[in-house]
Amino acid sequence: MTERPDIEDLLRSLAPQVLGLLARRHGDFDAGEDAVQEALIAAARHWPAHGVPENPRGWLLRTATRRYTDQMRSDTARRRREQRVAREPAQPEAPAADDSLALLFMCCHPTLTPASAIALTLRAVGGLTTAQIAAAYLVPEATMAQRISRAKQRLKASSVQFEVPAPDEPDWPGRLRSVLHVLYLLFNEGYTASKGPMLHRADLSGEAIRLARQAHRILPAEGEVAGLLALMLLTEARRPARTGPHGELVPLAEQDRTRWDRRLIREGSALLIGSFANEGRPGEYRLQAAIAAVHDQAARAQDTDWPQIHGLYELLERVAGSPLVTLNRAVALAMVDGPSAALALLDRLDADDRGPLTDHHRVHAVRAHLLEMAGEPTSAVTQYRLAAALTTNTPEQRYLTTKAAHLHRRSRPHTG
Repeated sequence: MTERPDIEDLLRSLAPQVLGLLARRHGDFDAGEDAVQEALIAAARHWPAHGVPENPRGWLLRTATRRYTDQMRSDTARRRREQRVAREPAQPEAPAADDSLALLFMCCHPTLTPASAIALTLRAVGGLTTAQIAAAYLVPEATMAQRISRAKQRLKASSVQFEVPAPDEPDWPGRLRSVLHVLYLLFNEGYTASKGPMLHRADLSGEAIRLARQAHRILPAEGEVAGLLALMLLTEARRPARTGPHGELVPLAEQDRTRWDRRLIREGSALLIGSFANEGRPGEYRLQAAIAAVHDQAARAQDTDWPQIHGLYELLERVAGSPLVTLNRAVALAMVDGPSAALALLDRLDADDRGPLTDHHRVHAVRAHLLEMAGEPTSAVTQYRLAAALTTNTPEQRYLTTKAAHLHRRSRPHTG
């Protein structure tokens, strides 16, 4: 036995490898996933006290196989299947990386809702327990267990194959898009938590980056995979400067840029540049990464190349238009042509009534910022207060409330 300080990281990296081997060997993702989770719990209890085995992957595989066999023996029909499998020659171990990607494609299947896909991905590929996932999303463990169970049942009913689709298959673009979308949502939830007392969840954004690195290693020629990883790294680089000493939100324009992680910025920029060599036409993730790179290249907020950012947002609207993209373009437009032009764009966005952002706090926060720029403090205060009432992230709420209060005090007439 050897002592290893990074047991949790080791278990996370081994979980998809062991599950992939079990799934290939026995063809039962559901039971195999449960067996691997039990093996991970056993390792988390045993290894800190007794040391990490010389072959940790083999230890986990043997333990998970025993758990799987016990599950099979509890059911007569499954016992007959186990006996049949036992008579078959042992199958060679498949490459761990291929199994990990197959798991990722399975967990991100289009038949699953994004919330279910993220939960299943964190458990099966990320190696997190149900309790850890529930804590990350601030829901009861029983609720998360039901969500994961329903996801596995849906996969079973859909007869999803445990394999990576071939790039020349008709559904490859859609399947890959689902994988990237789930990783993108997972990163965003980690970078700005949708609710709760913390602005960000470094464990979730870190897990998204780890999985994106894994996907990029296996699919190095896919430009959008590299673009998504670049976007994550270029964005994550700013995290150290996003909060103040008491966890308060620090907006981009006010951040101490010397605290940005230059190593991540260099890595993300190199990935982005290299992705265009493989695939010239940019998709949504490479365009977003390019926008992040322009921000990261500015030593000061006033050095930001806003015309370039606005042009990139116009391209992004054509490639993957959405109300959120238009909202972000409005901010860039204000820096290029002034707040009046940006407010007019927001008015058109409201008139289109495209739904998802109608009552989103970001719409009111952006409108408040633009009204403040336009010299309309009273209207800006109203919008800041509306935004604060709609957000469920405590640091964001405090920031917006404080902005409204400060602006309200400054706009009141002075009496002498």
